[in-house]
Amino acid sequence: MLRTHTCGQLRGTDRGREVTVCGWVDSYRDHGGTLFVDLRDRYGKTQLVFAPEAGQDLLQQARPLRSEDVITVTGVVALRPEGTVNPKLETGEIEVRARRLEVLNKCPSPPFTPGQADLPGEDLRLKYRYLDLRRAAMQRTLMLRSELVFAIRQHFAELDFIDVETPILGRSTPEGARDYLVPSRVHRGAFYALPQSPQLYKQILMMAGYDRYVQIARCFRDEDLRADRQPEFTQLDVEMSFVDAEDIIQLIDGLMARLAKKFQGVDLPLPLPRMTYDEAMRRFGHDAPDLRFGMELIDCTDLAKEVDFRVFREAAQQGGFVRGMNAKAAASRYSRKLIDELTDFVTHDFGAKGLAWFKVEEGCQLASPIAKNFSESQLKNLALRMDAEPGDLLLFVADKWEVTCKALYGLRKRLGAELELYDPQAMHFSWIVEFPMFDRDAESQRWVAMHHPFTAPREKDFPLLQTDPGAARAQAYDLVINGYEAGGGTIRIHNQAVQQQVFGLLGLDEATARERFGFLLDALSFGAPPHGGIALGIDRLVMLFGGLDNIRDAMAFPKTQRAADLMTEAPGSVDETQLRDLGIRVLREQDRPIQGRSP
Repeated sequence: MLRTHTCGQLRGTDRGREVTVCGWVDSYRDHGGTLFVDLRDRYGKTQLVFAPEAGQDLLQQARPLRSEDVITVTGVVALRPEGTVNPKLETGEIEVRARRLEVLNKCPSPPFTPGQADLPGEDLRLKYRYLDLRRAAMQRTLMLRSELVFAIRQHFAELDFIDVETPILGRSTPEGARDYLVPSRVHRGAFYALPQSPQLYKQILMMAGYDRYVQIARCFRDEDLRADRQPEFTQLDVEMSFVDAEDIIQLIDGLMARLAKKFQGVDLPLPLPRMTYDEAMRRFGHDAPDLRFGMELIDCTDLAKEVDFRVFREAAQQGGFVRGMNAKAAASRYSRKLIDELTDFVTHDFGAKGLAWFKVEEGCQLASPIAKNFSESQLKNLALRMDAEPGDLLLFVADKWEVTCKALYGLRKRLGAELELYDPQAMHFSWIVEFPMFDRDAESQRWVAMHHPFTAPREKDFPLLQTDPGAARAQAYDLVINGYEAGGGTIRIHNQAVQQQVFGLLGLDEATARERFGFLLDALSFGAPPHGGIALGIDRLVMLFGGLDNIRDAMAFPKTQRAADLMTEAPGSVDETQLRDLGIRVLREQDRPIQGRSP
């Protein structure tokens, strides 16, 4: 080893010891001829002292040192002089008085330094990710990630789970997002698909008798990105045989309690709270509500049917909904200008027609430009329904159910942050259960799977598959942490006939289903046990336990929102020989056929 100690290891008890430390120059100070250098590695910082008594040659060698130079220094550990101890550093009571210096690598002036207080823009950080990863915050996050994955592996190893790797090169299957395709050189014109999840493989493992499977799996989805989504990601993948939904939920309850205790020092009360999908949509407008604060949605549709305010009355009478929420004590916080900004937010971002509002004055009087369209009794009933008190701000959206859900959910999330209604360091865990089996695709007017096509309905809802598929509820469950879907799972269909029936509802005829999923249908006929599982996003768990706002900060080498790696400049072009070997020709923009003509 080039070093005897790390930069976070030395203490006062090492006084008088000759040591060798290696690392990056974090800072450099010249105090009247004596040079002070803070040396950094991932373990911490150590102060180095280059004093005149060590010799002018050493001083001359040290003077050109600058930020991010890589050096190794041999010297003697000494206590810092009285009054110069740094209580912020674990090594703050000592310094290393240098006797020998070797510059291992000289660094040109970097575009930013890991220790600077004001972070540069994300694009610059991603382009020079090797510099960004030297930041203490990034190092803490990646160490948290390593410890979290280790704790997860321990949890499942203690419960007799088998860790099985599943293929990265598989077959394209419809799972909700676009596949990343990999052309085959050997099988011209055929493509592998990178896995969106190991879903089919883990079901096959259950049918093969491996009744407790776990994997930290790499997954890929070619979909639009956002702050909590990446094209390639890591998930904790779990599957069990001879279980029901309760068994899976209890298993993950135990895991969350373990992680909360280890990383937050919190004893998590179990079982974690649960809420049905229908209740979550009614109370919060979303299937992953942030339950760190209240401000629930309130339905006023019945009251709206009788008022003179046309926007409310017509929405209520034409099958729409009038729903709102009470921002307690927020009336003074929002001027007319700020309320106009909230209106723009719900209309532009969520497609609402507008935002109605009232400020609650003394005597619970509702004040608003639209108040003249309501009788006194109607205003009183509205105030009672909204639990209004002086100083409150009442906000309403009148529209279709889906629009009121999206707009008020987004507004609630924004106000929760702006009004500081929750502790950003707190974590709230809950389950959403009993999701619909199917959703109706507005464009194609056909059923699509709410989770995936292998999800089993509740036993009592099997008849609904024939009579009313939209009313059928699935044996599905999502883990929600702080308003994020941290994981989701289902009990799977283990009967071939039921699987064929579900495929049929999804528009897959028997021939298509056989062509895409023949191996699964065959396996179901060869003694498939009841089974189910769940997948939790490792990146998202790191983001949440690390108190981060962006999933890219929970990953070592993330992509941008355009799915690009700015450091390596991926994706990139390949040479014609590689394309020819694969039987592929790239159709460039200038080569595209003009509409109405053949290429």
